[in-house]
Amino acid sequence: MEDQADQLRRQLPPWHGVWITGLVMGGIGLVGLVLLFILTVPTLGPRWLMYFLVTLAMCGFALPVMHYLHRRFPSRPAATGGVLVREAILVGAYTDVLLWLQFGKTLNFALAAFIAVGLIAIELLIRLRERSTWSPPAE
Repeated sequence: MEDQADQLRRQLPPWHGVWITGLVMGGIGLVGLVLLFILTVPTLGPRWLMYFLVTLAMCGFALPVMHYLHRRFPSRPAATGGVLVREAILVGAYTDVLLWLQFGKTLNFALAAFIAVGLIAIELLIRLRERSTWSPPAE
């Protein structure tokens, strides 16, 4: 059993590439947000740029976390780089939705929890579909 988990962990993308990508994305997002807050006024264009930069920053910081979670809890089929990026984008989109709702003063804990459960269910269903179409590599 441990041998299978090790084999699945080896199929993950290399950690240094994931960490570098995450740091670059997170750094660009944070620096962009700082510059946006310092140098602009909150009109329509900068507000949309803020959503983009928040998504970029959160995706960058979530990417290494997703890699760690897949390394710690391997699944069959092993997560590819596309799966890691998709999950990081879901974290960024979740953050944007929460930010959007907070600006409209409609965010509460129950709504945030329902949205999180919905996004987690979507990801689990996508992974379930990948598992059902996966076939082991020919030896």
